[in-house]
Amino acid sequence: MDRDRSEGSMKNIKGRVKEGLGKALGDSKLETEGKMDKTEGKIQNTIGGMKDSLRKST
Repeated sequence: MDRDRSEGSMKNIKGRVKEGLGKALGDSKLETEGKMDKTEGKIQNTIGGMKDSLRKST
């Protein structure tokens, strides 16, 4: 598994936690940061998946 995939998954989890805490505490800034982290994690995970696919096809 590519390093980008594992890092992306961790960012996604971190983002979900931040977003949940932001909603629970009524902190819109923390909630927004969580959404941004989730998106960044999803993108990084996708890039890692593409790298894995390229490695397998060669």
